[in-house]
Amino acid sequence: MSRDKRGPLNVLDCCCVVGVMIGCLVAGRLVQTDAVAFAPDKFLLNVPGIERGQHVAVFLLGTVPFPQGMGGAVYLSYPPGGSGIAADSAWHLLGFLSNEKPSAIFKMVKAPQEEGVSSLFGPPAPGPSQAQIGLSVEPMVQLAQQTPVAGTAVSNLDSFTEFTQKMLENFFNYAASFAVTQAQMVSNPTEAYLPASVLQKWYETFQRRMAYNPTFWKS
Repeated sequence: MSRDKRGPLNVLDCCCVVGVMIGCLVAGRLVQTDAVAFAPDKFLLNVPGIERGQHVAVFLLGTVPFPQGMGGAVYLSYPPGGSGIAADSAWHLLGFLSNEKPSAIFKMVKAPQEEGVSSLFGPPAPGPSQAQIGLSVEPMVQLAQQTPVAGTAVSNLDSFTEFTQKMLENFFNYAASFAVTQAQMVSNPTEAYLPASVLQKWYETFQRRMAYNPTFWKS
């Protein structure tokens, strides 16, 4: 899509980027980027078969930023008779995205009917297990005042990764502080010695794997 130099896109401009503004990833599945525009400021993703307790990552594709001062509220709708994520077919707020926070991970939980919005994106998708994720472009001031459904608990992988990195550095520095050369070693039959190069290799490998996949240790 070509653009002139008049400035950032406004909300109405978003309708020109059907299917390329947001995407999602349900654990164990391929990435979905087939969003459609329900309205100039609202986008929908059909996500079949989400189960309670699963995590879903919702993210901007980076092709079009939010207009200045705007962000996107992320909603979930799950029709009655499905796997029990929502108690009705209303739309339930999970959280929000912004240019500064272009992705978030949410846990799918059962949502009470009274906490939903019935007609935000129109009627629910057909099928007993056809969930939908909606993105509504709204002012950041408004988004900051909204309260997500209890229990959706946005996963904070950044904080976990930071903690892990600090723990690795602390352990490595502590262990390395006891390093001695072969000339400095005192023979002790009751002690086992570990080459510092082995510790260094483990440290670098663990850091590299964490950077590639922060949850690799679960497998």
